[in-house]
Amino acid sequence: MHDEFREDEIARKVGGRFKLTTLVQKRMVALNRGARALVDLPTKDMMEVVVAEIMTDKIYLDTTGRVQVVKDESETVDALEALLAEDGGPGIDDL
Repeated sequence: MHDEFREDEIARKVGGRFKLTTLVQKRMVALNRGARALVDLPTKDMMEVVVAEIMTDKIYLDTTGRVQVVKDESETVDALEALLAEDGGPGIDDL
C-alpha cells in the first residue's frame, strides 16, 4: 500500500477520501488509455505517477466530477476530453 494514502494530507487536498478515490480511478483510466504523465518520475508504477500529479497540483477533480489538468497557472482542460481528442479512442460511455 502506498504510504501517501495513510496520510490525511492527500485526502484533504482533493476534498476527502471519496473524491480522492474517484480522482485516482479516473486518472488511472486515462493513463491506461495512453495519456501522458504530467510528472517525470523514474517509475512505471502508475499509482505513484497519479499521487505525484495530485501532490504537485497537476490534476484535480472539478465540481462535476471530471478530472481537470492544470496546463499552467491560468488554464485547465478536461483530462478525458483532451485524451479522447488525442487518440480518437472509445468514448467515456464505452467504459
